Amino acid sequence: MTLSVTPCTDPSAWDEYVNRFNGHPQQLWGWGKTKADHGWRADRLLISDGGEVVGSAQLLIRPLPFPFRALAYIPRGPQGEPGREIQLLDAVAAYAKEAHRAVALTIEPDWGTAAGTTVQLPGAGFRHSTNTILIPRTLILDLALSEDDLLAGMSKKHRQYIRKSGREDLEYRAVTREEIPQCLAVYQQTAERAGFGIHEDRYYQDIFENLGAGSPVYAAFKGSDVVAFLWLSASGHTAFELYGGMTEEGERLRANYALKWLAIREMKERGIIRYDFNGLLNDGVSRFKMGWAQHEDLLAGTWDKPLSPLYPVFTTALPLAKTTLRKARGALAGLRGRLRGRR
Repeated sequence: MTLSVTPCTDPSAWDEYVNRFNGHPQQLWGWGKTKADHGWRADRLLISDGGEVVGSAQLLIRPLPFPFRALAYIPRGPQGEPGREIQLLDAVAAYAKEAHRAVALTIEPDWGTAAGTTVQLPGAGFRHSTNTILIPRTLILDLALSEDDLLAGMSKKHRQYIRKSGREDLEYRAVTREEIPQCLAVYQQTAERAGFGIHEDRYYQDIFENLGAGSPVYAAFKGSDVVAFLWLSASGHTAFELYGGMTEEGERLRANYALKWLAIREMKERGIIRYDFNGLLNDGVSRFKMGWAQHEDLLAGTWDKPLSPLYPVFTTALPLAKTTLRKARGALAGLRGRLRGRR
């Protein structure tokens, strides 16, 4: 069966298709626009069968040095009619090869391994990859549950700290555009303490502007000061945690407990069904996340479909390039911290 692929240039129509097929927020127009403003190119594809749209995929294109030309990447997509996932991917791969001469199509779909689709990927020419961007091991809350059921699924400590931090002299609410710089300053402090690299402020500001209502940010305020924040992205179906941080005072007051509970309830109020904590590792942040439910979720992971004979060389070069970039970001974050400390 041959499906047709047509680029979409209408932001409103695109987001309607994403939400029609219960797509992920990283498939929304605003996310692609942000990536396009920071080194990528976004190509939004409608996939049709006999003139009827049966799926969509936001394809992010990363220019690569000669001779690789480009990498095509679908974050947490595609989305479409259930049971047609492999057909959609075949159509997108053919498009990426012809239109962008991509060395590979990399996907990190929003599918659970229990769905069985992962088993079919090798037969469709995909290879499991260790060059992960989005961590497949995660925690996804079912927001169709009642608040009482969600609370019952948490650890006893989490319920206690939600109540305790809620009684502190803190205000928990959505953040305005003018307060975003305060959140970013807290994020910078958090990154310096934890030793991870972050983007420049403009990147996060663009996310807030480009996603609009799809980029809610919540914070705990002590007076007028942000002591903790939590930044989400949200489609009509899924909420996805992006960033978060605390000051030392916010940590002392355990502000992150009542703050996250506020965000969960706000997303539930929107009618969103899934709340994804965006990855579990073996660190303190992940232990905090795991206390919110008594289960874990495992998504399909990272898969590549080679589209060029140069793919084997590319898979060797990519980890080296990522390591260099990670070290550069860490060094830049440290420099920013030292410069801010001198002001």
